[in-house]
Amino acid sequence: MTAPREVMGSEYMNWAKTCSEARFNLTNSGVASLNLKQLSVRLEDLEITSATGYGYQPLINALAKRLSVEPQSVVTAAGTSFANHLAMASLVRPGDEVLIEHPTYEPLLSLARYLGAKVSRFPRLFEQNFRVSPENIERNISSRTRLIVITNLNNPSGVLTDETTMAVVGEIARRFGARVLVDEVYMEAFFDRRPKTAFLLGPEFVTTSSLTKAFGLSGLRCGWIVAAPELARRMWLLNDLFASTPVHVGERLSVTALEQIETISQQAATLLETNRALVNEFLKSRDDLETVLPTGGTVFFPRLRVGDADRYCTLLREKYETSVVPGRFFEMPGHFRLGIGGDSAMLASGLERLDQALDELTGLT
Repeated sequence: MTAPREVMGSEYMNWAKTCSEARFNLTNSGVASLNLKQLSVRLEDLEITSATGYGYQPLINALAKRLSVEPQSVVTAAGTSFANHLAMASLVRPGDEVLIEHPTYEPLLSLARYLGAKVSRFPRLFEQNFRVSPENIERNISSRTRLIVITNLNNPSGVLTDETTMAVVGEIARRFGARVLVDEVYMEAFFDRRPKTAFLLGPEFVTTSSLTKAFGLSGLRCGWIVAAPELARRMWLLNDLFASTPVHVGERLSVTALEQIETISQQAATLLETNRALVNEFLKSRDDLETVLPTGGTVFFPRLRVGDADRYCTLLREKYETSVVPGRFFEMPGHFRLGIGGDSAMLASGLERLDQALDELTGLT
């Protein structure tokens, strides 16, 4: 009799759902959520049931137009996390080798291990500004590698991988018979300056994203995968085992949001510009922190020059009612991740408390 599969999950997501709440919550990596009244929606435009089939065609067409791809390459999914699950489950089998960046988003590691993959890593070094180094990929890829996994913008550092570098990664993947999965959800926060999806660089690329992080539309669960048509078809068929019938109201509201995306983007871009200036000013004032400054996105990933980041995060939450994400969830225990997508006044108050906790930690008070 076969033993049951070990129950697995994400240590980070469990912490985020049970331990991250605080009066000044700076853990969230997306723009603050919009309310339904902030979308121009009429009740008569919504239905709760649609015809059966693979995807809601108006939503698929809207995404294809936004991404400059053919509709048959678009697969919709419930947010980026599920898009990543569906994509990876379609691309790897138990025992396959998956090469994943370090640092990265912890659920990607947990997912690969859950699927029975052998996980290997390539480094994105602080000393190299967390950039993707093709040389580091070359040193760590093997003939057994079936998938390379990259987040762009990188989660947790917010660093962008440019098109030229990504194209070189694609060439490496082709030589080894591998695919490249690129989670592009944070790249949406460049708004009208958003680089094109890596899928357009070649058929070895599979990309994922959603309306979640940059637009405050987490509740719609509008995620997607872009893949070569034959791969996209495989993902639709696999999805029949997981979520064969999506929430149709969410699909229709997602189409409405995409029709209004320019207005939503302007509001989000203004908020992030204000908040980025606040964080940059804070970081300039602290000699005990060092940070690779991202050019966009919704997160920063400072490193303490001395001291224990876990101890700092605990002090922040317990005494100063402020939460950030401990770097241990990204295998970087000297760091913490700071989200900048919330209300500006709340962020400013949280930064004051980060300041006070750092003073206390370093014995300056």
